[in-house]
Amino acid sequence: MIMKNLLFLLLPLLLTTCQNQSSSNASLAMCHDPNAAVARFASFANDPVFNAAHPTPEFVELNKKGKMIEFPVAGGPNGRAYFVKARKKTNKYLLVFQEYWGLNTFVKNEAAAWNKDLNINVLAIDLYDGKIAATAEEAGKLMQANDPARSAALINGAMQYAGPQADFRTIGWCFGGGWSLQAALLGGSRVKACAMYYGMPESDVAKLRTLNTDVLYIHADKDQWLTEQVATDFEKNMKSAGKSLTVKHYDADHAFANPSNPKYNSTAAQDARAVVKAYLMGK
Repeated sequence: MIMKNLLFLLLPLLLTTCQNQSSSNASLAMCHDPNAAVARFASFANDPVFNAAHPTPEFVELNKKGKMIEFPVAGGPNGRAYFVKARKKTNKYLLVFQEYWGLNTFVKNEAAAWNKDLNINVLAIDLYDGKIAATAEEAGKLMQANDPARSAALINGAMQYAGPQADFRTIGWCFGGGWSLQAALLGGSRVKACAMYYGMPESDVAKLRTLNTDVLYIHADKDQWLTEQVATDFEKNMKSAGKSLTVKHYDADHAFANPSNPKYNSTAAQDARAVVKAYLMGK
């Protein structure tokens, strides 16, 4: 009886902790579970066709505009990110999320490019803790081994590194497209914008109701995995959640925005970049 009464008294407190939007990032990580959406995308690595659609990226040179930094992460080793500082002092940050290859040169160069375009601090968070794939097989294994709890803790640690006055925008491609949305969910009212390139959307309407930003979804109409049905379901779920979603369609393949990928579509990539830039500049 004593234990029953104690649980009765503690239950409202536990519920309040998860519902309070002003709670710390650590609390958000405990209450938010990205496993389902992340696992759906990770399962694509079991498909040989998916891996074949990701040939080894062509070599690109690092533009060396940023630097690797470390930051504390609750419950584990320090996290890492590629940091590109804004030219003028600002509390605005863009969180960048890698493709399934890892935090490679393409992602670092993208971080520097967005820093230049937006005059914003950029943190490209290393969700693989230093590992970078050289082949599609390695990339698939790294993606499937990714621990969503660790990634959530990394995101929270990066936000804490930016400081209490910082606000955030998120962007990612492929594997990172899904994490762009998960970061927006984790960041609560501090997140002002979320851009996703052909990533796995969150399908839990209850979670989507906690979003504090609208979302821009870049969809590749020839994508065999993030299909038209995925985009349609995302629109339906966001509408049910009472949230704003813009889906921009392109007659292109998955990973069309990466110039180091043979599926690169320069016309679609340039148009999508202009759309995303205009969206982010308005935030």
